[in-house]
Amino acid sequence: MSTSSVKEVVKEKYGQAALRVKAGAGNSCCGGSAALEASCDPITSNLYNTAQEGEVPDTAMKASLGCGNPTALAELKPGETVLDLGSGGGIDVLLSARRVGPAGKAYGLDMTEEMLALAEENKAKSGLTNAEFLKGEIENIPLPDNSVDVIISNCVINLSGDKDRVLKEAFRVLKPGGRFAVSDVVVRGGVPAGIRKNMELWVGCVAGALSDYEYVAKLTKAGFDDIEIEPTRVYSVEDARTFLAAQGLNVDALAQQVEGKFISAFVRATKTAGACCAPGCCA
Repeated sequence: MSTSSVKEVVKEKYGQAALRVKAGAGNSCCGGSAALEASCDPITSNLYNTAQEGEVPDTAMKASLGCGNPTALAELKPGETVLDLGSGGGIDVLLSARRVGPAGKAYGLDMTEEMLALAEENKAKSGLTNAEFLKGEIENIPLPDNSVDVIISNCVINLSGDKDRVLKEAFRVLKPGGRFAVSDVVVRGGVPAGIRKNMELWVGCVAGALSDYEYVAKLTKAGFDDIEIEPTRVYSVEDARTFLAAQGLNVDALAQQVEGKFISAFVRATKTAGACCAPGCCA
């Protein structure tokens, strides 16, 4: 499937998810498919503690479709500028805005109109003035070179059909010494073609995932140093069983092949100081 086709399917599914949250239908899970609602719990549930839940509007929490909690792991500092790639309903942007304080700034970037509208509503409810939501694609970030201290993302980079471009853009907008600190689904070992090719699973945070080796290689190619991949959750056969059954795939034939291979991970990397200090040098 082409990159443009992937993008359109992702946009449609996440747009539907935002509309369901606004209609009061609750968390619609990763893929926004009713058939997947129960099966997404192993990836999307219990990511934020009670204190964090109290810091954001309820609709921001319900629209959270991620696989981790990058704001808790990124060690954000007061005064920093943060960019969330694929910010959805805005939960990680709003949490980041609180972490960096009035002297800092938190940007959210999303391509889905419905999610951006929901994020703006959540921002208004939060009362925060140092958060800003941008419309655009993570493959073409609408910010200047060397303008961001930290890039976060929550299970979105795996949805891109051009991950090399995403990482190159992330490197470009980071300041020298800036930090890449994202949560994502990562694959360890081989994965059956039936899972890779299934579009609903792609949109649902699984089938577009890179292997750990691929992730390191692509970050290195983009120019990053100090690369680390820290597992935060390992999914069992039973977790995978629910996903596979919801897609009409042969669970018994495939389940044993995915045992422990899908993980949520915190991916860290650094743009070495001086790596790109002149305007336009990362273009």
